[in-house]
Amino acid sequence: MVPSRSGRLINRHPGPAAGRLLALVPFALLLIAYVVGSDIRLSENPNDKLLPSFTALSDAVERMAFEPDKRTGDYLLWVDTAASLSRLIGGVALATLLGTAIGISVGLIPYARRTMSAFIAVFAMIPPLAVLPILFITFGLGEVAKVVLIVFGIAPFMMRDLAMRVSELPSEQLVKAQTLGASTWHIAWRIVLPQMLPRIIDTVRLSLGSAWLFLIAAEAIAAQSGLGYRIFLLRRYLAMDVILPYVFWITLLAVVFDFVLRRYQTWAYPWFAAERASG
Repeated sequence: MVPSRSGRLINRHPGPAAGRLLALVPFALLLIAYVVGSDIRLSENPNDKLLPSFTALSDAVERMAFEPDKRTGDYLLWVDTAASLSRLIGGVALATLLGTAIGISVGLIPYARRTMSAFIAVFAMIPPLAVLPILFITFGLGEVAKVVLIVFGIAPFMMRDLAMRVSELPSEQLVKAQTLGASTWHIAWRIVLPQMLPRIIDTVRLSLGSAWLFLIAAEAIAAQSGLGYRIFLLRRYLAMDVILPYVFWITLLAVVFDFVLRRYQTWAYPWFAAERASG
């Protein structure tokens, strides 16, 4: 007997309430696994540092975020967060400007496409972390090298992605604009760029994970502050009660950035959200 179409699992969809509940299940399972593992290890060795108790985690958060450091007087979590965010935002902003300008040029202008496409493709294959020593030698151990690493790591992806998005625009739009007398500059500014703006937000969202990776790597090697610096400084002491909250904090910041960008995209470009939903 052939099962009905509605009986197949691929055709069953959870309702809104069930969907929210299912989304919480993996997080609940992870939390339960941590609690059980921590209890087992601490019962065998109360001084175990690998899976600290929630009490130890809470004490560490209070110490790092709400008590001034005895040596410097700084609230270390907030100082590290400010340092990392300034580097991250600067690097992502520069990469976005470069990616937008070059990506639109490559996607729109045949001479730019023939000149730059192969170069960008090869450039994108260079492992960014492999050139980190070169960046430190060239730009020093200060802020510039860390920002440049983020730009180096994500700008080529942005360029290639936006170039492909521009090439997918209907050719009829460009032909009609030229028929009405629009120059290349007007076409890029008035037709291509407005349609690329919501796609640029998608590209930034996809690049944020890599940007965080390059930032943490740079801070781990040469920095005096920053979230990555603090994690790699404390690993030598096996201070998991501080490292785990820092990892959670980085994850939370990344989720907040992604959420804000997604909400802004929906608010500022409702036509793009409607187009995506219909697709």
